Amino acid sequence: MRNCRRIVTGAAAAALVVLLAFPAAAQIEDQISVYTGENAEGYLQPFSDAVGATLNTGFFRSAYLPTTGFHIGIEVLIMGLYFSDDDKTFDATTEGSFMPQTTQTVPTVIGDGEAVLISGASGTGYAFPGGLSLNSFGMLAPQLRISSLRGTEFVGRYGRVNAGDAEVGDITLWGIGVRHNISQYFKEDFPVDMSVGGIYQKFKGGENSEGNDLMDSDLLSIGANGSKRFPIGFATFEPYTALSYNSYQMKLEYSSDTAGQQDVTFERVNTAAWTLGVNFNLIYANVYAEYIVSKTQSFGFGLALGSLGY
Repeated sequence: MRNCRRIVTGAAAAALVVLLAFPAAAQIEDQISVYTGENAEGYLQPFSDAVGATLNTGFFRSAYLPTTGFHIGIEVLIMGLYFSDDDKTFDATTEGSFMPQTTQTVPTVIGDGEAVLISGASGTGYAFPGGLSLNSFGMLAPQLRISSLRGTEFVGRYGRVNAGDAEVGDITLWGIGVRHNISQYFKEDFPVDMSVGGIYQKFKGGENSEGNDLMDSDLLSIGANGSKRFPIGFATFEPYTALSYNSYQMKLEYSSDTAGQQDVTFERVNTAAWTLGVNFNLIYANVYAEYIVSKTQSFGFGLALGSLGY
């Protein structure tokens, strides 16, 4: 019972920190306030891609799922990525009455912090805003796994930060998923463990000048994974892999300097992802790390405590 309290307490502490590198909502809204339409999408696209990529982490892990007994594990999951140089610029076009209309390579939201200034007719000028000079993005969230209902595992992740600061706003992440052991239906000498499953997640971040959510995104991921356990003394070494199909979309609501309230809905992105990872399983603990190959590459690692059944 004491160990269980410690596990729950640790997870509650982890829930207090959802993001490792999350720029203030006011910063994003200030920077994007001169943009509308395609310019707004281009400016924020790297950030949207980053959220979608990091959410696709830590679900498919050990494909071995026990078929009997009650098992519960509480995890601290860290997910992140590094931005490439290509993510830091895009081609934007001057807006409003500025003449002549000009297209220029300028920073995205994660790019260089210096604004790009150009000269126009009759001594006028136009300023493309700089970015937030970000090289990486990361999230941290607790995750719960419960099994087994005939080889079925239920997964939940939740984290919320009430920042107490109007410039940041609340940040919320939640997800619910299920995986099922399909290797139990094969012959006993089948060489690897296999499972299938899916997870749905919602991420809301920041508060805009109107008091609404600055960003609202969702991700649905379904796929299959396999793994193989190798005993090493009192532990188990387990490489694993997964193939998944992911459908992701982000929406933003902000105030433009020239056009008032703006709602930007990014085109839903449907991508495949390949996960490569490794587990180190102890009796009541599990450490893992993984790398995800997709449209945007990401990585994750975590610590799980409890009666995992692995």
